[in-house]
Amino acid sequence: QVQLVESGGGLVQAGGSLRLSCAASGRAFSRYAMAWFRQAPGEGRDFVAAISSSGGSTYYTDSVKGRFTISRDNAKNTVFLQMNSLKPEDTAVYYCAASLAYLVVGRTEYRYWGQGTQVTVSS
Repeated sequence: QVQLVESGGGLVQAGGSLRLSCAASGRAFSRYAMAWFRQAPGEGRDFVAAISSSGGSTYYTDSVKGRFTISRDNAKNTVFLQMNSLKPEDTAVYYCAASLAYLVVGRTEYRYWGQGTQVTVSS
């Protein structure tokens, strides 16, 4: 069992930056690949970025490449999402998720989810 709690969301102007954190409790955090998804109002929950259990590999959806960076600290059971050059279309609730599979993008591959944190980017 893994419990995930996101933080760091907020309101930011276009072009600004935010850093999201996801703190995990429970056993064996370092066994899990971690990912960030986001859900805009009226839309589905979409994949944003994933990182392997060791942190050695990452994968991003095209729309955030070069702007967002996913990282993790296994000693602190935390995964991060650094978001730079934010755009209004990045506005969404951001969720972190944990999976025993390797760098998968499908929602159904992720067994554990946080409650989400709101990110709003104003133009």
